[in-house]
Amino acid sequence: MGASKIINYSEEELLIAKFAKALSHPARVAIIKLLLQKQSCVCGDIVEDLPIAQSTVSQHLKELKEAGLIKGDIEGASVCYCIDLNEWNKANEALNNLFKEAKMIRNKCC
Repeated sequence: MGASKIINYSEEELLIAKFAKALSHPARVAIIKLLLQKQSCVCGDIVEDLPIAQSTVSQHLKELKEAGLIKGDIEGASVCYCIDLNEWNKANEALNNLFKEAKMIRNKCC
């Protein structure tokens, strides 16, 4: 049995992975796009706009919220979700930095 390797990932690598995981499902991408269009949204509105069940929407909202990309405020009996601009800007910067690195290399792959 081989020894396990301990890898210390950079803060930026961990951040990119967190945001990429949160955006790795098409329903979550659709929710983000909806929130960007509406600028704020009640969970019930999301269910009306997307062809998925309430419980599934709630699970996806939880993933996005845990990653910090959205935030939710309780308003009466419902929760109003919107983009968390601070985290959104961090995601934008981290992902742009990753893609900029790719632009700098010449395609030397077979």
